[in-house]
Amino acid sequence: MELRMNEIAAVILALNEQKQIKECVASVHWAHRVVVFDTYSTDQTASLARSAGAEVMQHRFENYAQIRNAALEAVQSDWIFFIDADERATPVLSAEIYEVAANRPENGWWVPRHNYLFGKLTLGAGWYPDYQMRLIRRGKGVYDRPVHEVVILTGDAGYLQNPLLHFNYETVADFHAKQARYSDYDAERLHSEGLRPRAYSPATQFLHHFYWRFISLHGYRDRLHGLRLCLLTAWYEAITYQKLRRLWAD
Repeated sequence: MELRMNEIAAVILALNEQKQIKECVASVHWAHRVVVFDTYSTDQTASLARSAGAEVMQHRFENYAQIRNAALEAVQSDWIFFIDADERATPVLSAEIYEVAANRPENGWWVPRHNYLFGKLTLGAGWYPDYQMRLIRRGKGVYDRPVHEVVILTGDAGYLQNPLLHFNYETVADFHAKQARYSDYDAERLHSEGLRPRAYSPATQFLHHFYWRFISLHGYRDRLHGLRLCLLTAWYEAITYQKLRRLWAD
């Protein structure tokens, strides 16, 4: 495929996202290409994406770093802009992306996010600016780590000013379901790194994490909403260390 100068492909990772996919695709129609990188959804995600004007590629999912690297390999474009199905790109963000892709030498760009948790914009407890490496010059970066993936970038990175909108954790039940999966990944990662927890580690990690989010990262600014979030995230930090203890016991 012949590439345009500074062609930008918006890549949406998706699995069973029929409720979200059309709005997400619509928010990135400014890109030269919109590709839904579908991990074999069993709902209408793929057909709805095509009807909304996106290309659809399918690939098996192993972990989050693997699927992003597979997309970097498969999608031929100068720049890859990753966006999740529960995120939306705004017009001001798209203009900024075009500007830096055309005129700046950096090979990767961190994008801030406005996180809406349980329907509320959350600015404390580390939820803003919540920078994510999402705009990558193709061939200049790879992702590492199965969950909460990180980018190994060749060259310099920059920071965009305009945020993605992230509609995260619509309900408390949604929060519990996702955090249960993340804690499995994190426990396995810590185990592979050789970290051995002590008997009291779950309790100390709960206290440390709650203090860090609620005090150090100003979670109190979001009042009762912030308090609930900090307690929930601290609880799952403790759960991660409980799972890590069981891995060492097996």
